Amino acid sequence: MTNPSLKNIAAMFTRYANLTFGGGSTTIAVLQHQIVTRRKWISDLDFQFAYALSRVTPGTSLLAFCTAIGWLTRRWTGAVVALGAASVPCSVIVLATTYFYEAWHHNEAVRAGLSGALAAAVAVMVNTAWVIAAPHLRAAPVKGLIIAPAAMALVELHSFSPFEVLLLAGGAGALWPAPSAHAAPPRHAAPSAEAP
Repeated sequence: MTNPSLKNIAAMFTRYANLTFGGGSTTIAVLQHQIVTRRKWISDLDFQFAYALSRVTPGTSLLAFCTAIGWLTRRWTGAVVALGAASVPCSVIVLATTYFYEAWHHNEAVRAGLSGALAAAVAVMVNTAWVIAAPHLRAAPVKGLIIAPAAMALVELHSFSPFEVLLLAGGAGALWPAPSAHAAPPRHAAPSAEAP
């Protein structure tokens, strides 16, 4: 694992948390590729920890996720830089886009463009679901094949809220004994000193 500088953290979250589309879930797939696979800032286990934590904490999941990644890489300063880089530019973009939409939302070309973006966002969301679920389906296929359909059934058939389903699934995962062959490796140590 490599320890990024605060400048690298700011550049990462300014670019990928603000310039992807389709919402937080789709952005997280892009961040997983950049942070874990390409740059190796944190392990896949830490990435999954940050993702799960962002899902069970109140507020915007993407911002909670970026803050957790910043904490795992550079502690307090990393968390503050990641949160600012992920939230301030997109707020400006949302204001500008809202103004543009109010002025042009009756235009056929604009409406067609938004329809195309929506279709692409659905495809990226499916990719995100696979990126997050695939390691667990390979490591513990029985657990994944039981918990995932059960979670879907609780939402669709019994009107459980996503938050309730996540809490129940987390409890089931904690109580379900993990096979010793798939024991989690120790998490890497966070840096103790700030980079200049």
